[in-house]
Amino acid sequence: MLKKGSKLNSILTGSCPRCQNESMYLDKNPLHFSKILKMHENCNHCGLKYQIEPSFFYGAMYVSYALNVALSVAVFVISFLFLSLSLKTTFISILAANIVLYPFVLRWSRNIYINFFVSFDEKYKK
Repeated sequence: MLKKGSKLNSILTGSCPRCQNESMYLDKNPLHFSKILKMHENCNHCGLKYQIEPSFFYGAMYVSYALNVALSVAVFVISFLFLSLSLKTTFISILAANIVLYPFVLRWSRNIYINFFVSFDEKYKK
């Protein structure tokens, strides 16, 4: 379904953006909250250093903000406009969606951010 070499594959699987052969995270499951942001220092396959510069992933906060706004707008449109729920119920739905999807948005924002700066290169070897 997701072709190796595509940015979408790297973003959704959390794999190394350069080689896409290994997960960037120590624990692939984002629902293990104590390990949600624990990452390998380097890719064991291609040697990419994930923390490109000090505090690199602080920029992922902006991506996270954009994802949360998009999620909130989508939930609003579905619940208020399509399902005709009250404003109060719609607001609760938005909060619930943001809370439930928090671990996924957190990881996706990091994955998207690093993919802005690193591209797939199948010929790259350590």
